Amino acid sequence: MNSRSKFVVVMSSTCLVTLLLLGSMLSKGAPADTPGTGVYRHLAVYTEVLSRIKGEYVEEPDMKNVTLGALNGMLESLDPFASYLNPDQYKEYLKNYDTNRGDVGLVLSKKFGYIMVVDVVPGSPAAKSGLSTGDYIEAIKGVATRDMPLAYGQLLLKGAPGSTIDITVLRRKPEPQKMTLTRSVIAYPAVTGKMLDGQIGYIKPESLANGKVKEIGAAVESLQKQGAKRLILDLRNCAVGGPDEGVDLANLFLDKGLMGYVQGQRFPRKDFNADAKKDLTHLPLVVITNRGTASGAEVAAAALQQDKRAELVGERTYGDASIRQAVTMDDGGAIILSVAKYYGPDGKAIQDNGVTPETLVGEPDSQVEVDEEGEPIGKDEVQTTKPGDDPLLKKAVEVVQKRTA
Repeated sequence: MNSRSKFVVVMSSTCLVTLLLLGSMLSKGAPADTPGTGVYRHLAVYTEVLSRIKGEYVEEPDMKNVTLGALNGMLESLDPFASYLNPDQYKEYLKNYDTNRGDVGLVLSKKFGYIMVVDVVPGSPAAKSGLSTGDYIEAIKGVATRDMPLAYGQLLLKGAPGSTIDITVLRRKPEPQKMTLTRSVIAYPAVTGKMLDGQIGYIKPESLANGKVKEIGAAVESLQKQGAKRLILDLRNCAVGGPDEGVDLANLFLDKGLMGYVQGQRFPRKDFNADAKKDLTHLPLVVITNRGTASGAEVAAAALQQDKRAELVGERTYGDASIRQAVTMDDGGAIILSVAKYYGPDGKAIQDNGVTPETLVGEPDSQVEVDEEGEPIGKDEVQTTKPGDDPLLKKAVEVVQKRTA
């Protein structure tokens, strides 16, 4: 597709989404099944815009691409994790998604039409290549991700362990960078637990994958035996692990009260209340978050913050806590979207609002430099972070020292 065609697809998609959303706002309160109002008004606007584009644009556009762009733009405006898969893509998705064991270790969403990196699994092929939160994947296997369904992009990144995948990344440098990643079976690092000066126990889970909440609990108990009087739970760049794991994590520090709930249009509300038998400690607690904190980790952060059990330090979390399902369509395609969202005890949807710390401290930009081939420079050097070198951890130490049981 030439640049002019790309331009019309993008502009047409944006126009359609804007008009549909405007129509939705204008028709609030009107019966949805009355001709001229509600859904009928949206369809009339959509049909007229398509007709104008087809009949009056300077050259006849590819209407398939225009419509696909409109669908993906509409879904992204509602849910950055939603996808529309055509029949062929959905068939491939069902056949291969759970069979390919090799992956590159990326947690992804959609933003501005492109696929964006939410988080990178430590030690994964993506991490070894220097990818980080906020990077954009411009192309996968030479195919632009602009208006590519998120679920299909995730599928393309999977494959046999040892096989390679070419991607193009937009990051801090002005020019796109080409990278070749070698897929592997992703292994999630063990939970780190150690004592800091001042009898402060520090716990760092890299993910909340299966079994990690138990590891966190074991670290809490070990640190208490070592004499910890205060705790810091570092949930930065912790985006793997579903909301249910986040509920279990919060319960390690809570003995009563509502920790949150899940609810959807056709999904009845389910409350999550703390179980006193699962509570492990009443030590003063501070939780560190950043823009790579997502899903289960931010469910836990919201529960601990709103109960005033912990104070949060760092950056606003990403905003991803929902139940997603594939809704099949008559043509054999499917829409993968959120059917229920997780809410904090205050009734705010975490996916819509994220979780904002009381003490805001910005995460320093990554200092990883890459060469012309996209390989990180000095990647084999072992780096250690001390509290004094880490502004978020330094502030967390200051805050937790002021908290009392």
